[in-house]
Amino acid sequence: MGSWLIKKFIKDYENTEDLAVRAAYGKLSGLIGIFCNMLLFLGKFLVGTFSGSVSITADAVNNLSDAASSIISLVGFRLAERPADADHPYGHARYEYLSGLTVAVLILLIGFELLKNSLDKVLHPAVVEFQAMTAIVLIGSILVKLWMAALNYRMGKSIHSSTLEATAADSRNDVISTTAVLIAALLSHFFHVDLDGYMGIAVAAFILFSGVGLIKETLDPLLGKAPDPELVAQIEKKILSYPGVLGIHDLLIHDYGPGRLFASVHVEMSAEEDVLKSHDIIDTIEWDIERENHMLLTIHYDPVITTDEHLKELRQWLSQQIKTIHPDLTIHDFRIVPGESHTNLIFDCVKPYNVKISDDELKTAIQNLVWKTYPDYYTVVRIDASYVPLPHDVPAKG
Repeated sequence: MGSWLIKKFIKDYENTEDLAVRAAYGKLSGLIGIFCNMLLFLGKFLVGTFSGSVSITADAVNNLSDAASSIISLVGFRLAERPADADHPYGHARYEYLSGLTVAVLILLIGFELLKNSLDKVLHPAVVEFQAMTAIVLIGSILVKLWMAALNYRMGKSIHSSTLEATAADSRNDVISTTAVLIAALLSHFFHVDLDGYMGIAVAAFILFSGVGLIKETLDPLLGKAPDPELVAQIEKKILSYPGVLGIHDLLIHDYGPGRLFASVHVEMSAEEDVLKSHDIIDTIEWDIERENHMLLTIHYDPVITTDEHLKELRQWLSQQIKTIHPDLTIHDFRIVPGESHTNLIFDCVKPYNVKISDDELKTAIQNLVWKTYPDYYTVVRIDASYVPLPHDVPAKG
């Protein structure tokens, strides 16, 4: 069924890197979510109302919130595919994140309301009537949600969408909550134990927990979450594979929404090499990254002197010695300025966020380290922050 829907409603469905195809997947998920969740809401609401079960009604309202979430997600995908304009030169893809945040807030509001109603049911219990239709509706809901979870998970993996993967997880969670409601209804009916209000509280707590998790997931990219370590490693490996590239550092990746990644990086190349040849290699790297990784990359060219043996040896020595301070520290843009009374070593030091040393303490530690071997050498250090999850900066070769 899922494969048929994808082939029927998504043109060129296998070309998942295309932004239009990606949007079509998101819109199809939204439409399926609206239809299925509204159907489940109506069925559970009628059964919950006639039976007097607050837990089934709570589960119905949960489906209503899922339908609202699907509407918001659908609108988000439609807005996200709008092209860039003068006011938004990076496009509108972050609408997808904003729609997810709106859904999360809505889920929290519904969760609090359900919690209040369930507490009232615990304090003022009422008789719950169990009928065969109750079991049929709840079992049907479980089967529908299992199918939706599998479909959204498949589509989310196909287009690398955290929104659809979160929708799949939400459907999976609904299977758990509805199963719990069904078990409570059966136990209450056969053993005459009033569990309805308590199960309503459990469902409400589950909804609140899901809402908090969804808020975190949608806020992270909006606040500037660190890029995926696998993506960072992939980009670094690719850049280093080109001839003439000696090292890279200061990689920055900016997320302007799914399919809208912009990046910049410093690439070290031999200062003795022809500048036009180096520039041509840099252009090739930028074009290849844009074509193959759908990322707009800007490269800063850093010339590295490779013929000065003393400079090469000193750079290699310091690159190794600085790791005695912390193994994740790296250096780049290294140069020597000799003078009559002393020599200055000028370079940048990348300090990842897991290095719990102040900038001043780090500069002092580096200077003391150098003085142990070179008492007439002074360090002029600029401390750089690392904007990737791990210190992947690669020192120049040779």
